[in-house]
Amino acid sequence: MSAPPKKKTVVETGDGGLGLGIATFIANGEDLGPIIRHSFESGKPEALMNNLRSIVKKKEVEIEELCRLHYEDFIVAVDELRGVLVDAEELKGMLSDENSHLQEAATALLLKLDDLLELYSVKKNVGEAIATLKICVEVISLCMTCNNYIAEAKFHPALKTLDLIHKGYLQSIPLKLLKKVVARQIPLIKLHIEKKVCSEFNDWLVHIRRMAKQIGQVSISQASLARQKDEEMRARQREAEGHSHAGPDEHLYSLNLENTDEESALAFDLTPVYRAHHMNTCLGIGEKFRDYYYKNRLMQLNLDMQISTSQPFLESHQPFLAQVAGFFVVEERVLRTADGLLSESQVETTWETAIAKITTILEEQFARMRTASHFLLIKDYVTLLGAAVSKYGYQIKQLIEVLEKSRDKYHQLLLLECRKQMDDILTNDSYEQMVIKKEYEYSMNVTAFHLEYDDAVPDFPYVAPFSSSVPEVCRIVRSFVEDSVSYLSYGGLMNIYDVVKMYLDRVLIEVLNDSLLNMIYARSLAMSQMMQLAGNISVLEQACDMYLLHAAHLCGIPKRVAERSHAGLTARAVLKASQNAVYNALINLANFKVDEFMVLLENVNWITEEAPDDANDYMNEVLIYLETLVSTAQEILPLEALYKVVSGAMSHISDSIMTTLLNDGVKRFTVNAVLGLDIDLKLLEAFADEKFDSTGLSDMGKETTFRDCLVEIRQLVNLLLSSQPENFMNPVIRQRNYGSLDYKKVAIVCDKYKDSADSLFGSLSNRNVKQNARKKSMDVLKRRLKDFS
Repeated sequence: MSAPPKKKTVVETGDGGLGLGIATFIANGEDLGPIIRHSFESGKPEALMNNLRSIVKKKEVEIEELCRLHYEDFIVAVDELRGVLVDAEELKGMLSDENSHLQEAATALLLKLDDLLELYSVKKNVGEAIATLKICVEVISLCMTCNNYIAEAKFHPALKTLDLIHKGYLQSIPLKLLKKVVARQIPLIKLHIEKKVCSEFNDWLVHIRRMAKQIGQVSISQASLARQKDEEMRARQREAEGHSHAGPDEHLYSLNLENTDEESALAFDLTPVYRAHHMNTCLGIGEKFRDYYYKNRLMQLNLDMQISTSQPFLESHQPFLAQVAGFFVVEERVLRTADGLLSESQVETTWETAIAKITTILEEQFARMRTASHFLLIKDYVTLLGAAVSKYGYQIKQLIEVLEKSRDKYHQLLLLECRKQMDDILTNDSYEQMVIKKEYEYSMNVTAFHLEYDDAVPDFPYVAPFSSSVPEVCRIVRSFVEDSVSYLSYGGLMNIYDVVKMYLDRVLIEVLNDSLLNMIYARSLAMSQMMQLAGNISVLEQACDMYLLHAAHLCGIPKRVAERSHAGLTARAVLKASQNAVYNALINLANFKVDEFMVLLENVNWITEEAPDDANDYMNEVLIYLETLVSTAQEILPLEALYKVVSGAMSHISDSIMTTLLNDGVKRFTVNAVLGLDIDLKLLEAFADEKFDSTGLSDMGKETTFRDCLVEIRQLVNLLLSSQPENFMNPVIRQRNYGSLDYKKVAIVCDKYKDSADSLFGSLSNRNVKQNARKKSMDVLKRRLKDFS
């Protein structure tokens, strides 16, 4: 049953707007604080209070109205609530009973539960203890493993183990004491490993310095072997080129498949370096170790670069250079295999420092050298050092440059040694033709230097056209060429032939030719010896081609190329000039000897009244000497030299007779003396013609014969014996018969010429007439010569 709705009663307030606002705020559940604060701040709290009272009254009215409308429902609800209270009391009693029964039943169980919980607590504690002990056991086990690794010098797994302990276990160790001990020991163990590795590395530094010389010697030996193989291959190539007309020989070129594993030959252990580098890197001090390695190796290099002052450089240079080579072979291996321990710039800087020091030492030592062979030994080992290190990538330009700078010094020493040897040989030579009794002697002294005239082996004993000094000189020159090629080989020059040829010219000109000229001008040789010297020079001049071919062969230039070259040796022309010098010396010697016999002209009776039947004594002596001279010269000298010497002697004889007639020693001479000179000249001319033909000079087409050398004195004798001497002034006759005579000389001689007394031809009227006619003609000639002068 519901009551009818009633009208709401509206409460009027003095401030209707404010009341509606408050009512709206309350209905919406909003905060009234701002309105209340505003009212009090504006000084009108009464209005607010009135409105609030009004709202309260209104709500009370609404509550009353609601209660009137639902009072019956309230009564029903109260009745039901009373019934529920009765049921609740009953339920409460039942629950109390059940609780009592439950507590009685659970008392024993609670005791057991306490025991169980206690057991659970013990179990938890035991589990935690087991976990703690397990961690400690693992840590201790790792510590023991680390100790074992350290004892076995297995530092890398030891560091791995320490790292595992530090990162995986240290923070989780439950025992503070154990944790503290482990934390304190880890850096100590690392420090121990660092010291141990450093100690091993220091031992390695000492060992590798001791081994460096052996390593360098092995490397240089390999370079020497490679050079030897290269030279053998070049020799086979030259041989193949020399016999190319016979077709290729399949055995001349072959692929060398020998094992040349240099790494196995240069066996040295870098394990301590690798280990030290790796350990220090693992320890986080890799940069410190790299600096330590570099500085220590630099100190070792500085010690290695100090040469010994207690022994000559010739004896110490090989160990010194081998030590340097070994050092840089090791450095190259470390650079290549030690994973960044060295940088390329460090190795290059170290090498540049070392090579600068080496070049300085070499320049100083080369400047002190006094023996070419010592110079060459050091140079060869230096080039082997360069070859050994260059295959590892090191630059050797400075080494090559210092050898190039010392080239002239070496050759100067070589020239001095050659000069001494040649001077000794030429001074001690007997200058007699060399007698060769055995074939091996012929091969050693003739064939070896291509001094033979043909390929046929002569009968023995064989008399060579030269003396023993010639093959000895050839040996010296050939040795000079070989030494020069040895020095210039494997240097910076690509084509050494021109340089070798230049020095070959120098040894032939400055040494050989000068020594020969000294012998020529020393005037210590007899005629036969001087002739042999002339023959020797001719042979040596011909040997220049052999020297040049030998130099070309050693320089790797094929023979056919060398033979086609038009650029010969300047020394050949110089030796040719020296031949002329020795020929002049021979001529002077011959003339000097002739002068000894021409002195006998003083014994000639220039005013004899009897015509001689035989030659004068001086001429007989001269002819004997000339016979000896020609026979000796014919055996030794080439025809050209023989021609010059004999022609010079003939000309000198002619000049000597002319000089005698011109000198004041002959005041006057008669026709009979002239007849004696005529006999002398006829004998001399016959000798000259015979020798000119017998020596083969006539076949050479010489324009001037031996007889022609006597033309001046012959024309003078013919003029003096002429029936009409005045024809001398006839230009045509003079040109035809007396072209070699000089006016002044003729005037002097004619002035001394006196015909014989009339009594000499008194019984021969016809001859007397001729004599008078000749005398008149001679007088005319004398007058005309005086007028001409």
